[in-house]
Amino acid sequence: MSTALDAAHAGPAPRAARDERTRLLKFITNFYIGGTERQFMVLERGLDRSRYDVRVACLKKEGPFLADLEHDGVPVSEHRIGALYHPRTFALQARFAAMLRRDRVEILHTYGFYPNIFAITPACAARVPVIVASIRDIGDIWTPLQRRIQKTACRMAHSVAVNAEAVRRRLIAEGYDPQRITVIENGVDLKRFTGGPGTGRLHRELGVDAGTPLIGVVSRLNPDKGLSYLLRAAAALGASWPAARFVLFGDGPGRAALEAEAAELGVANRVAFLGFRTDVAELLPELTVSVLPSLSEAMSNVVLESMASERPVVATRVGGLPEVMEDGVHGCLVPPADAAALARALAMLLEDPEQARVMGRAGREHISRHFSQERMIERTQGLYERLLKTGSDRVHA
Repeated sequence: MSTALDAAHAGPAPRAARDERTRLLKFITNFYIGGTERQFMVLERGLDRSRYDVRVACLKKEGPFLADLEHDGVPVSEHRIGALYHPRTFALQARFAAMLRRDRVEILHTYGFYPNIFAITPACAARVPVIVASIRDIGDIWTPLQRRIQKTACRMAHSVAVNAEAVRRRLIAEGYDPQRITVIENGVDLKRFTGGPGTGRLHRELGVDAGTPLIGVVSRLNPDKGLSYLLRAAAALGASWPAARFVLFGDGPGRAALEAEAAELGVANRVAFLGFRTDVAELLPELTVSVLPSLSEAMSNVVLESMASERPVVATRVGGLPEVMEDGVHGCLVPPADAAALARALAMLLEDPEQARVMGRAGREHISRHFSQERMIERTQGLYERLLKTGSDRVHA
């Protein structure tokens, strides 16, 4: 493979004289544990290395997943900014454009608001043949101005990849070109998230009997995840299911408030805050029910992984969640911000364990058919290849 120094002196090399693989740069904000970051890593590790020379760029070179990339030998470049709209940022964008030209990047794939805004314009200036932007949220965390700025940047991309039809509908309503939006749903590693009984380790960790019902949620502890309503549902279930335990995997700025609320509701002794865990795949099979009471969601990895683990799911009817699971077939969909409905759905599954098992098995079958890791990787690579063939059609209007 030609080096950057060689390229600087010799000019562009004929493709036959260098590595024949397509040079792909994936750009993300950081490497902390989150839904986008996890899917980023699944795709990074699953891409066909005989076809793609994969590099990674970020705004902040920090977070647990960074060690995985370093272990895999993936080059990671940092482009740290203090603010998007600052003279220094414009200088960094100019350097980023120069890097794209130097490294002859052929595909840039950005993930999320800040990478979309920072990287797409320099990539256009560097004449990167294919630019793919990703939007993986419903948009309610951004101001109207921020959404307009992102739309302007994304109009310079060949395609905007989204992970749910709900996101696609929202972008079309905001004025995005429907022909440039591609829905590629999240994928689950079915070899890692398996069905069957758990090992009992979680029950032992909690100090409860093997038959104790465990209701679990894996989530960042943020207000928009609706976890306050789960605590209220736990209080409502106290009389009929006093032995049931509620387990929260995750952390975040809302943890202290949730712990205080659990104490006020009198359920602190039945709710365990276990923080971020890297062994969720081993613990999910021990849950009696997996819950996601989110107030806003695009496509939830946790719901997919719970279904792959043969767990019945209770989730809110928001965003892309109805695209993932069918009410009454794979679990229950309830209105957001409704603790009473949440408690009723949980009680129904606790009272009918056989129905819960049937829903769990149906969920895994559904995931294996429609949301496998392999399907997500294949569809993403298919998008890359189609755009490489038609890359000259970018619209700058």
